[in-house]
Amino acid sequence: MKKHTYDYGLIGNCAFQAHIHLNTNISWMCWPRFDSSFIFGGLLDDEKGGEFSIMPPEVHVGNRQYYIENTNVLCTEVESGEGTYRITDFAPRFYQHDRYYKPLMLIRKIEPLSGTPRIKVVCKPKGDYGNISPRYHTGSNHIEYLGLERQVRLTTNIALSYIMEGNSVVLNETKYLVLTYGAPMEAALASTCENFLTKTVQYWQGWAKNMSVSSFHQSDIIRSALALKIHQYEDTGAIIAAGTTSLPEAPGSGRNWDYRYCWMRDSYYTLTAFNNIGHFEELEKYFNYIVNISAQQKERYQPLYTITGESRIEEIITDLKGYQGKEVPVRIGNQAYTHIQNDVYGQILASLLPLYVDKRFINSERSNSLKMVYELLYKIEALMDEPDAGLWEFRNLAQYHSYTYLFHWAGSNAAIKIGKVFEDENMVRLAEKLSKAASDKIEACYDRERGVYSQAIGTDNLDASNLQLIMMNYIDPSQEIAKKHLEVMEKDLRSAEGLFYRYKHKDDFGEPETTFLICAFWYVEALTCVGRMDEAMETFENLLGYSNHLGLLSEDVDASNGSMWGNFPQAYSHVGLVNAAYRISKKLDTPNFL
Repeated sequence: MKKHTYDYGLIGNCAFQAHIHLNTNISWMCWPRFDSSFIFGGLLDDEKGGEFSIMPPEVHVGNRQYYIENTNVLCTEVESGEGTYRITDFAPRFYQHDRYYKPLMLIRKIEPLSGTPRIKVVCKPKGDYGNISPRYHTGSNHIEYLGLERQVRLTTNIALSYIMEGNSVVLNETKYLVLTYGAPMEAALASTCENFLTKTVQYWQGWAKNMSVSSFHQSDIIRSALALKIHQYEDTGAIIAAGTTSLPEAPGSGRNWDYRYCWMRDSYYTLTAFNNIGHFEELEKYFNYIVNISAQQKERYQPLYTITGESRIEEIITDLKGYQGKEVPVRIGNQAYTHIQNDVYGQILASLLPLYVDKRFINSERSNSLKMVYELLYKIEALMDEPDAGLWEFRNLAQYHSYTYLFHWAGSNAAIKIGKVFEDENMVRLAEKLSKAASDKIEACYDRERGVYSQAIGTDNLDASNLQLIMMNYIDPSQEIAKKHLEVMEKDLRSAEGLFYRYKHKDDFGEPETTFLICAFWYVEALTCVGRMDEAMETFENLLGYSNHLGLLSEDVDASNGSMWGNFPQAYSHVGLVNAAYRISKKLDTPNFL
């Protein structure tokens, strides 16, 4: 079977994202929010998905894509028999008037590089997941698309007649295409686009420059961090798992999920990554998002919420063709919001710990939210003996998951530290009691005969999430028990290529066919923790080979041929890369290692 890759670049400005194929088409872009209907959705349907491409009218020689260094500004160079040209795609983002300017605006700059290339611009936006095809209306230098939720306008210095009639035009000077949602661009086109491009490049390069990163695979960490940054919906602080829906975990598997939401379980790792690279603004914004959810939550927390904290995320099946015209179902929404996933309370406590104990944050700013810490502890106490769906969200299997109890333990330990900072003895006592109770549950998962912690109480199945027992210091990495646990885990779940399966047992959809990239990065961290540094670095570098041509990572990888699958790019995978690299670099910087 031929290796499958996602030949897309990602741009964004923390208000929206766009997936741009190597063939210049905007194949996926949702407006006005990450979880809104697509404006362009060719990724999931080549007819109902519309199109926004800039290609030569004749057969072209080839394309190449790259980012302007240390930015989320994407360049696509197209070579045809008549010449070459470059498209620079970006979503404006820069600081202006004491705030970040991040409009619902996509700018495409097209400039000739050699010869006299011709281009054909196709711009056919859609609404309501392809069910609405807007009417077109032309102005003096723009095309207006009527019938969508808000005004969508394409402003350009290309002759409108050529675009409307589908004709090609000779590219003998730089041209601009500006697509806007709501407020149109009324300013001078060329000068405004160039000004926005300069400021956007400066913003991203300044953001990257302010990262705290060691020299170990620095460029890979920067690219992952840049990708992660545009997965945060800045208006509320929510961080989504991915910007796409229904890209299958394996071809024909039916494991096609909508990931355009904020998972509590992902947030701990994502915020740890931002913490590791020294970017705290994202962490504080997420804190505010959690506080708002906490204020409205009366009973239990859900595994996931919308980017505005809405709790209902009804899952529906559309009539779209699906990825590659066949990967169905195409889901909008995610039924997992109804699942019982009890690790979320500890996840939140562990995520927010730096805001309480890091001296760079002012404690008085957080003291009024100690009530939330108590509420989370009471939830852990009330749910200590309840089975749940686990972090992999089994739809028809409830167990007493070791991973859930690990986060009961980690969250309680975080509360102990918070209680000590604020001299709250009652909080410390309650958290210590819960930490002990969670530890007892984890120990009930220990298989003494094999020397490994199983997935849940009463089962022999192993689970890659239990690599976290080492990474989070539940098991002392220097002790033989940790080394044995890791050896049994890798023997059962590691592929010959150094990839890692989440688990091997059957679930609601059968046996998993692909490996999960985040698990492989957890494996790298576990190797590092137990001192197997050469293997850790070798595995890490091998995993970099599973990125696409731009260094972007998918959710899943087929171990048999290296194919990329799952939603893309996957924030979780980039989080894994950043945290694994940080763990290795920290160990390398330790004097007694050298």
